[in-house]
Amino acid sequence: MNTGFSFPSDFIWGTATASFQVEGAAREDGRKPSIWDTFCREPGRVAYGHTGDVATDQYHRFQEDVDLMHELGAHSYRFSVAWPRVIPEGSGAINPKGLDYYHRLVDALLEKGIEPAVTLYHWDLPQPLQDAGGWPHRETALHFENYARTVFDGLSDRVGRWITINEPWCVTLLSHLLGRHAPGMQDKSAAYRAIHHVNLAHGIALRVFREGGYSGEIGTTLNLTTPRPATTREEDALAADRAADRDSRMFLDPLLGKGYPERHLAAHPDVELPVENGDMELIAGKIDFLGINYYNEQVVKFDPEAAEQFTSVPSFYPETAMEWPIVPEGLYRQLHWVAAQTNGLPLYVTENGCACDDVMTRDGSRVHDPDRIDYLRKHFRVLARAIEDGVPLKGYYLWSLIDNFEWSFGYTRRFGIIFCDYADQRRVPKDSYYYYREVIAGNEPV
Repeated sequence: MNTGFSFPSDFIWGTATASFQVEGAAREDGRKPSIWDTFCREPGRVAYGHTGDVATDQYHRFQEDVDLMHELGAHSYRFSVAWPRVIPEGSGAINPKGLDYYHRLVDALLEKGIEPAVTLYHWDLPQPLQDAGGWPHRETALHFENYARTVFDGLSDRVGRWITINEPWCVTLLSHLLGRHAPGMQDKSAAYRAIHHVNLAHGIALRVFREGGYSGEIGTTLNLTTPRPATTREEDALAADRAADRDSRMFLDPLLGKGYPERHLAAHPDVELPVENGDMELIAGKIDFLGINYYNEQVVKFDPEAAEQFTSVPSFYPETAMEWPIVPEGLYRQLHWVAAQTNGLPLYVTENGCACDDVMTRDGSRVHDPDRIDYLRKHFRVLARAIEDGVPLKGYYLWSLIDNFEWSFGYTRRFGIIFCDYADQRRVPKDSYYYYREVIAGNEPV
C-alpha cells in the first residue's frame, strides 16, 4: 500500500465522456444520423429501445457540466467530436453550427482553466458512410482524412491533446465480429478488414496532424486485453500470451512498427488483411503518447482444442454492475506490460471506472456510492505503485463525468461520478465526486 503517496505535480487528473453518450440534440443544428442512431432503432439491439436522442443533454447543458468540473478541480476533460455533427454526410459539406458547438465547449473549458483533450472518433460513424460500406471499406478511412483536418483546423489553436480513435477493438471486433455494437455485424472477414482500415484511419489522421504543423500532442487510445495465466504452468503462460494477440497486438503492434502478429494470423488462414503499399508506414507514424482504457482483467488457461489454444476461466473477484471482475492488480500488470512494449512512451489511463446501481437519497440531494469509491481508491493505489516503479504514466481520466447512454445497455448502467436524473436532466454529484475532488486536491491519501 502506498499510503500518503504524492502524485507528480504535473500529473493530470481528468474526466471523460463521448459525444453520442452525452450530447443528445440528435436532430438539431444540422446533425444527421450516425450508425448508433440507426442501431438504437433496430428491435432488440439496445435495452428497452433506449436512444441517444437526448442522452444527458450536454449539447444544451455543457456550461453546467463545465462548472461541475471546475468545482471538482479537474485538470482536463476528455470528450469526443461527433463526426455527423461536423460533416453530417461523412464527406462533403462542413456544418458550421456543428463545429461551433465544439468552439463554445472548448472556450468554456479554457475559461475555467480545464484542458480539453479531444477524441476525433468515439464510434458515431455517419450513417451515409455505413451505407457505402462502413469500416470494412477503405474509403471510410480516406474520408476520415478530411474530417480530421476539419476538426484540427477548427480547434487546434486551443486544444493541446488529441486522440485519433477510441478503442479500435470495439469499433471492429465488438461491432463487426460479435455484433454487439453498431453496426451489429457478425462477419469475420468484414471485421478484419475493418481492423486494418481503422488502424489506417489513425495513421492518416496522424499524417494530417504532422504535415499540417498543428501544435500539441497526438496519440490514440486502446482497450487492451492482457489476461493473466490461471496457473504458473508454462502452457498457461503461453495461453495468456496468445490471448493478447487478437485483442491487443492486432492494434498495438502496428503502431509500434511491428506489423500484425503473424502467430494470430497463422491461426486464421481464412482472414485476409487489405494492406496496400505504404499503409503500415502510415500506421506506425510517431505518436506522442498512448491512452489505455482499463476496466478489468480476464484469466485464461491452456486449451489444446481451441483454435489458439486458450480459453477463459472463472475467477473469484467481485464484479461491477457490468458483471466485470474488479481486478486493480490487472491495471498494474497492464501498465508494466505496455511500458515494456512501448519503450518509454508517455502513457495515460484515458478511461477507468465502474458501473454501480446508484440511487438518490429520498430527498434527492445525495447519492451514496461507497463501492465506486472503493474501486477508485484501489486503482489509484495501483497508479501510484506504477509511477514509483518508473512507468511513464502522465495522467488519469475517470470514466465517467456523468451517467450517460451506455451503448447496448441504454440507460440501465451508471458509470458517472455525477448522477443524471433522466426525468429532468438534473445533475447530482455522488459521494465519489467529492472523493475524487479530495484526491485531486491532494487531501486524500491513496
